[in-house]
Amino acid sequence: MTEACWAGRIEELEQAILELLEERAEDASICPSEAARRAAAASEDGTPWRELMDLARAAARRLADEGVIEVTQGGQPVDPAAARGPIRLRTATQSRS
Repeated sequence: MTEACWAGRIEELEQAILELLEERAEDASICPSEAARRAAAASEDGTPWRELMDLARAAARRLADEGVIEVTQGGQPVDPAAARGPIRLRTATQSRS
């Protein structure tokens, strides 16, 4: 995959993450695989969603770095660059209960 294609895929995945979060309740979270599945379904090249998972996590890291979303494990915010294992994504807020 070329660098331009890679960057375009990350942007598609960022959009999928934001759309999925917008469709959910304000306090809901999503799995990055949901964004990968949505992007794969919209893809014209037939890329399987599992092949998009690393890019989905990269898209989540970018959005988290921008303060748009939070990456969580066990319901607690985590550093997306250091997170290992299953993560969830939720809309960033100034204060959480």
